[in-house]
Parts: sequence; structure tokens; C-alpha cells
Amino acid sequence: MAESKRGPQPTRAVSKLVALAAAVLLSACATVVPRGPTPAPDRPVAQKPRPTRGPDTGGVIAGVPQDAERNRVALLVPLSGSNAGVGRSIANATQLALLDARSQQVRITNYDTATGAAAAANRAIAEGAQLILGPLLADDVRAVTPIARRAGVPVISFSNDVSVAGNGTYVMGYAPNQSIERVVAFARSQGVQNFGGLVPNALYGSRASTVFLRAVEQAGGRVVSLQTYDRAPSAVAQAVTRMNKDAPFDAVMIADGGSTAAAAAPLLKRASPSTRLLGTELWNSDRAVATQAALNGAWFASVPDNLYRQYAQNYRARFSAGPYRLSSLGYDAVLLVVRISRDWRVGSAFPQNRLRDADGFAGIDGAFRFGRDGVAERALEVQEVRGGTTVTVSPAPTRFDD
Repeated sequence: MAESKRGPQPTRAVSKLVALAAAVLLSACATVVPRGPTPAPDRPVAQKPRPTRGPDTGGVIAGVPQDAERNRVALLVPLSGSNAGVGRSIANATQLALLDARSQQVRITNYDTATGAAAAANRAIAEGAQLILGPLLADDVRAVTPIARRAGVPVISFSNDVSVAGNGTYVMGYAPNQSIERVVAFARSQGVQNFGGLVPNALYGSRASTVFLRAVEQAGGRVVSLQTYDRAPSAVAQAVTRMNKDAPFDAVMIADGGSTAAAAAPLLKRASPSTRLLGTELWNSDRAVATQAALNGAWFASVPDNLYRQYAQNYRARFSAGPYRLSSLGYDAVLLVVRISRDWRVGSAFPQNRLRDADGFAGIDGAFRFGRDGVAERALEVQEVRGGTTVTVSPAPTRFDD
């Protein structure tokens, strides 16, 4: 087991950041980048790092760190229970990032949140953690935040729930609002005027609908119909029937996973044959999206996939299994920490002010920076589902706009 425990930035700045991340990644493996996205298996097999202090461990060991030569970082993810697969994949990714970056300044210790996120945070801080990466789930972030705040330890979470950000807690996950705003703006640039929306009766759907309405208004479009549905058989079909009374639509946003979108697609196109389907960031981690013929031609905004494909190949070579898509958050978090660690004196508090660097950071998910609200602002691309794969139809911007 791995350790159980301001104005627009110059184009050149972000390009250099991404180039740096690519150099770190490619230096670890000279293999050719595959053309298509690498699918993530349901149960990746985690390789147990050897409990040594040699450089080939990447600074990850089992038990409490014994040396005082590296900055101590805690990784809080589920290592058991129903979410163990993705948690293990994130843990493996952090190890791979340390190896690729050849960092000798950071030591990461893993703590299992499945047995209690608060207990994991208390243990990590008691054992000297000066920074926490994770947790993954929003409820776990809420449990960890007050504990970390009292200890003066920043938290860089992998959640996409922006409500948990602030007061020393940062959200690194893919925020739904950014992907919705991006794809709506792109759709308007392509002549889409009349929009429809399908959203589930849940917290995600409620937030997505609010963002969707605002994004369409700001882009100069018009929402003709917005329908909600319950998680029950035939509920989506009933919502589409209600929506079709206001057809035709130029585009319809479906704030749900690929299977739900695929089920709704043929029903929508009966009344609006030429309608363009729009998805959210959920589609980027849903491997079924590209294979759904009903979604052919659909657009969705997500983090870029070009460097991820190389990372997935390197991950598979080391761990004999493919990574979960979300594991890239762990990899990029470590690249961020390694960069900051150059100015982080061992034994001192983590320099939290560096997280708000306006130039941002680079990773395999592209360029990002943390705003004043503690949420990661990302440079997103728009992808189109096409012939069993996805292709980029609008590249990620090369500059951040304030």
C-alpha cells in the first residue's frame, strides 16, 4: 500500500507555462502520443511504491516521514470503499508527478478519507503536514477545512463544488460554470441564437441552470425553454416532450452524463432535427460520450486532452493500468507544489500567497490560476463528438482575461 496515512496576461506567459509542463511530462517517456483519448478502466491497479528513501520512490513512503529535509504534504483521498479506484489513481498520479519532476524537496504522505476525512486531516497535521492536497468529495472538504484552518494549513481540494472554496481552501476541480460559459459563448459565435436546457432535479442541475441562463443572456442569446427532470425511468423523455412544445431550438444544453444525453438526443431531434447538443465538463470524464452515435456533432467544453494522452500512456507503463480521468488533478497539484517549493523553506509554513500568482500554473490539464475566491480558473477548449472520438473545434485560449 502507498502511504496510508489583472489585466490580460501576455500570450507568451501561458504558452511558456504549458510548454514547461509538457517538458516535464515528455522527459519521463519518449513514446509517441496516441491520437485518440486513452479510456480509463473501471478498476485501475495501483502499484505499491517501495518503502525506501532512494530517489526512485519520488519522495513517497509508507508511514510517518522521518527526515527533515523535505517539505511535508498530505494527500487526502479515498483509499478504500466505493471510491477507492479513483483515490488510488490520484495517489499514483502524485507519485508519477514527483518522479517526472525529479523533485527532492517534497514528501507526500497518503491518508485515507474513506475512514473519516476529519480524522485523516487531524492525523496529517499532527504528523507535520504543512499543506493538504484533497479531499475529493465536497462533504469531506467541508469536514477538513475548519481543522486545517485552525492549524494554518492550506487545502487544495479536488472537488468541483465552488461553495467549499475560501478561507484557505482552494478548489482545483473542473467547475461546471466555466465549461457552460465557454461552450455557450462558442455556440453563439457559431450562430446559435435560441437555446433549450435539460437539467436534473439535483444540486448540480440547479447550479447548472443558473449559470446556463446567465451565460446565454451575457452572450446575447435567448433561452426558449428550460426543463427539469427527476432521476426516474421515463423522466427525461417527459421533460423532452414538454420542451418540444417550444421547438425548434438551435442548441440544447444537457447538464448530465453521456448516457442521459444520448437517450434524450433522438427525442429532441424529432422536433428539432438540426439542433446542436451541448454538454458540460461531466462529458470529459465520461468515456461513453465519444462512442454514442446519438451525440455525434455535440459540443462540450473541457480541459485540453493533448498532454493528458501522453500522461495516460506513461501512467499505464508504470502501473500496468490506465488512470481515471480525474487523476490528472493529483498530477497537476504536485507540479504546482514543486514549482512553489523552490521558494518554500523546509520546516516553514507553506507560502499560500504564491497560489494567487496571476501568471498561473501549468499542468497536463492546461493552464490555470486561482482567483480571489479560491476557485481554479482554467483555459478550456471546446470539443466535438465526431465518429467515435472527440476533436478540438476551438482551442483553449492562450491568455487569461480579468
